[in-house]
Amino acid sequence: MVGPCGKHACVDLTGVSPLVGLRDHGFVAGQAITKAEAGKVAKHEKACIENQHVFVPFAFDAFGALAPDAVRFLKRVQQVVSSNTAHVKGQNFVFSRVEFAIQKGVAAQLVARLPTISL
Repeated sequence: MVGPCGKHACVDLTGVSPLVGLRDHGFVAGQAITKAEAGKVAKHEKACIENQHVFVPFAFDAFGALAPDAVRFLKRVQQVVSSNTAHVKGQNFVFSRVEFAIQKGVAAQLVARLPTISL
């Protein structure tokens, strides 16, 4: 992916449970994705910059919330899709596809944890 200023981008996808840390600090909306995003930036951004790449942390939670950098990234992707596609499928096409992929992944994890029934 080519980011702003024509640089290539390293995109790091991170899915977290919004309930992480619930016992320690109580529930705060967006806290888990904000913490995950900050952790990824601290871990990977320097290496990407040293290699002339833009680092994009793409953090989301199992409820479908997206971190601010993920929203900015998807808006940029939506602009590229809209400008390169004759049949634009709506302003939120990219966002709806990502939301579906997140929901599908969460559903697969839930099904995998169901108890097996022997017949």
